[in-house]
Amino acid sequence: MGARTGLQFLEGLRATRREIWVDGERIEDVTAHPKLRGAAESLAAQFDRQHAYSAECLFALPETGELASVSHMIPRSRDDLWRRHTGLVRLSEGSMGIMGRTPDYMNMKFAAFASAPKVWAGADGRNKRGARNIVDFQRHLSQFDISLTHTIIQPTIDKRSDSRVVGNKVTIRKVGETADGIIVRGARVLATLAPFADEQTVYPGQPIPADATQYAVAFAIPIDTPGLKFLCRDSASTPGADPFDKPLSTRFDEQDAFCIFDDVLVPWDRVFIDGDVQIYNSMRETGYAINMTTQSTIRALTKLEFAYGLATRMAELIGDASPATTEMLGELACYVRLTANALELSLEQAWEREDGVWFPNGAALEPMRSMLAMWMPRVAEIITMIGSHNLLTTPSRAELDNATLRPLIDEMLHGADGATADERAAVFRMAWDLVGSALGGRGFLYERFYLTSAARNKQMLHTRFFDRTRSQSLLEDMLSRTRPA
Repeated sequence: MGARTGLQFLEGLRATRREIWVDGERIEDVTAHPKLRGAAESLAAQFDRQHAYSAECLFALPETGELASVSHMIPRSRDDLWRRHTGLVRLSEGSMGIMGRTPDYMNMKFAAFASAPKVWAGADGRNKRGARNIVDFQRHLSQFDISLTHTIIQPTIDKRSDSRVVGNKVTIRKVGETADGIIVRGARVLATLAPFADEQTVYPGQPIPADATQYAVAFAIPIDTPGLKFLCRDSASTPGADPFDKPLSTRFDEQDAFCIFDDVLVPWDRVFIDGDVQIYNSMRETGYAINMTTQSTIRALTKLEFAYGLATRMAELIGDASPATTEMLGELACYVRLTANALELSLEQAWEREDGVWFPNGAALEPMRSMLAMWMPRVAEIITMIGSHNLLTTPSRAELDNATLRPLIDEMLHGADGATADERAAVFRMAWDLVGSALGGRGFLYERFYLTSAARNKQMLHTRFFDRTRSQSLLEDMLSRTRPA
C-alpha cells in the first residue's frame, strides 16, 4: 500500500468503533464531530502533504519498493539522514509545528526500535519472539502508513507513593494470560492524538525496579480493541467558529487522553516485552531517544520560526520599533538560530552504529530537551507583551462583514503603514489563538512538559548524559598550576 492519502486516513478512522469520550460524550465518528473534525481534516492534509511533496517526504521501502513516509526510514547513510531531515521539515510546516504528535513522531520511534532487534531479544536471545514482533510491526506500520498514539507515563495519584511501582494498582500491568495473549489492566497518560490513531502502543518510558516484572510490558493493539477507553481533555476547538476568528484552534487541536486498559487482551504477535525488566530498561540502546528528539526539535524549530514571523508582523502592524520590542524580537531570533544550529550540528556530526544504521549526534540535541521547555513559554510571553491590549481588540469576521460596522472598523482599527483592518485582525487573532485561547493554554502546558520538564532534563543531562572529560581535564590542569612545585 505505502503512503496513504488523506481520504484513506479518514476512511480508516471511520471504519473503527473506538471508545473516545470528549466532554462527557462518546464520539461515534471522530471525522464528523464538530469538536474533532477540524483536527481530523488537518491530519488528513498531513497525509496528502507527503504526496504533494513526494520528492522530499517519501522514499522507497527496501522490502517492497512502495513509497512511504521518510519518517519510517531506517537511515543507512549520512545522505539518508539529510533526506529524512528535509522531509520532516516539510511535514512540520503542515501545522507550523503546532501539532506535536503528527504521525511522523511515532514513526521515528518505531523505526529506531525495529533497527535494533538484538536489544529487544536480549543478550541471550531469550525474547526472540518479542524482537520478531517489533520488526514485523514496524514493517506493517510503514507499509500501511498507520497512525499511532502512545502512553508511557503512569497517572499521578499520590506523589508520595507513585514512585513505588511494585504494588501500584493504577498504572498498567499484566494481570493474566490466555492461549491468545496477555491480559493488561490499568491506566497511563498521556495519549495525544488518540481520537485520530489507528493503533495504541505501550513501551518503556521510565526505568522500573528489578522486581517489577508485572509492569514490564510493551505492545501495540488496534485502537478499537475491547476494553480500551480514552477520556479526552476538554476540547480546545470551537465548533462552528469561522476559521478567520479561530485560525489555529479550529484546525490543530490534536487532543490528549487518559488511557484506560480495562482487562485488555493483547495478542501474542503484538507483545514486544512480557515481564523482562532488564530488556525493558535497556530501550535507550535502540537509539529511539535520538530519533524522538530529532523529530521534536525539527517540529519546534518550525514553530519558533512561525512565532518569530508572527511577532515581527504584529510589531509592524502597530508601528512598534521600540528598543524593548526590538530586543524581544531579537531574543526570538536567537532561539530560532540556536535550534537550527543544534539540528545542523547533529547531522554534521552524525555517526554510524556497528550494524550500519545512522543516527544524528544526540549530544548536539540533548540540551534542546531542556532549552525548548523554557524557550517556548517565553515565546508566548513575548507575543503577549508585544500584543498587549491589541490582542483583545480584534473584530470578528462577522463584524468585518457588517456593512454598518465596516466603515468604522476601517477608520479606527486599521494597521500602521496602510495595513488593512482585515490583516490587523487576522494577525492579532492568530496570535491570541496561539497564546491566549484554550489551545494556547494547552500549548503552554505541552511545551513545558512534552519531553519531561526542563528541570528533569537538566538533571539527567548533568547526571547521565554529559561527557565531563574535557571540563574535568581543564579543571585538573588549572589546579595543578596552583600546587607546590
